[in-house]
Amino acid sequence: MTIHDLLRTRIVVLDGAMGTVLQSYQLTAADFGGAEYEGCNEQLNLTRPDVVRQIHTAYLEAGADIICTNTFGGTRIVLGEYGLAAQVQAINLAAAQLAKEAAAAYSTPERPRFVAGSLGPQTKTITVTGGITFDEVQAAFYEQALALLAGGVDLLLVETAQDTLNLKATVLGCRQAMRELGRDVPLMISVTIEPMGTMLGGQSIEALYTAIEHFRPLSVGLNCATGPEFMTDHLRALAALATMAVSCHPNAGLPDEEGQYHETPQSLAQQLGPLRRAGLG
Repeated sequence: MTIHDLLRTRIVVLDGAMGTVLQSYQLTAADFGGAEYEGCNEQLNLTRPDVVRQIHTAYLEAGADIICTNTFGGTRIVLGEYGLAAQVQAINLAAAQLAKEAAAAYSTPERPRFVAGSLGPQTKTITVTGGITFDEVQAAFYEQALALLAGGVDLLLVETAQDTLNLKATVLGCRQAMRELGRDVPLMISVTIEPMGTMLGGQSIEALYTAIEHFRPLSVGLNCATGPEFMTDHLRALAALATMAVSCHPNAGLPDEEGQYHETPQSLAQQLGPLRRAGLG
């Protein structure tokens, strides 16, 4: 069964946050391979693969159909801030293989599990922060996508996109990698809408859809930002326009008054209860 087949029959469940669950492990600098790498969650694919595997497994046990690789900041631009730009291939390849191994253990012909290669935003954007070019963004995501595809991911998820120019460069980098490897996998696109009602780059949800519709992604949707309540109206507007699947994963949202996030595999399992009772999850 393909992801397209599954989407025709029911709601497909994506896993929850990776970074906020990693916080619960209270990892130290030693877990990251040294103080200079502390906070670089992607480095854990190499230094603590057991932890990453545990999180994937927990989400699969909770009922996720799709799990995401631990590669949200896996481009050379982000990794370079930790001195890890030369490790892009190793980090992303390891992440893809970890997720694929976990998914394979839970996948059956009747209930397949899929792995999405996570491609998060840069710490530099073409229009919002400056300091980077369209070609540099495309090249960075081409390099990351190459490693994720080589590791066997089933999908590519461009998530937390903040402006359409960066998003276009990202998609073109992914498509370039697919052509080179001869692997045409479905592409998911997810953006963030800020409290002012637009993406950080100033685009409305309607403008965003117009900008990416020709890419014909598997899905288009919203994630993170201000949490589920604020996303509702924007999702309605998107669903009225979209001719493909619409996604929503408010997997981080805003912290509580103590600065803590509460997304866990267990909370995902609780959220799936109503869906399962309705025969949708």
